[in-house]
Amino acid sequence: MRKKLSFLILPVFLLVFWLLLNSSLSPGNIALGAVLAILLSLAAIPFRPVRASLRRPFTALRLMFNVFVDIVNSNIEVGKIVLKGDKSGATPGFLDIPLTITDPHGLSALACIVTYTPGTVWSGFNEEKNILTLHVLDLKDEQQWLDTIQKRYQQPLIEIFE
Repeated sequence: MRKKLSFLILPVFLLVFWLLLNSSLSPGNIALGAVLAILLSLAAIPFRPVRASLRRPFTALRLMFNVFVDIVNSNIEVGKIVLKGDKSGATPGFLDIPLTITDPHGLSALACIVTYTPGTVWSGFNEEKNILTLHVLDLKDEQQWLDTIQKRYQQPLIEIFE
């Protein structure tokens, strides 16, 4: 029963998204959206061989809040650097960060978090050594970045996905 309910999440999301995009609740739009949602969900099954399971929803909410706060703060800091130009004293650089997370969904979420945060770029990932290479716009304190990635982002992702 639970497996059937989990299958409905994607079609329902797609249907709601379809209806929002069309700004219409007409019977024809609902029917077309439902058919498309079901067909797209069935077509997506081969591309998702590993199913994700959300183990700690409250940890996920806390992580989302932390990421939101970090994105806002990073926007402010990057804005200051851009407005000051050469006078900002920014020291860009690359940093290798050892990771312990192995779940592909957790790694994808971490990649999104890093990419969404202004001033950081996921530059590479060594699968054999499980090391993330991160480019930081202002790399003054390497330990602060290590703590941010490993403790603030990776640890909750491990709790959520592994």
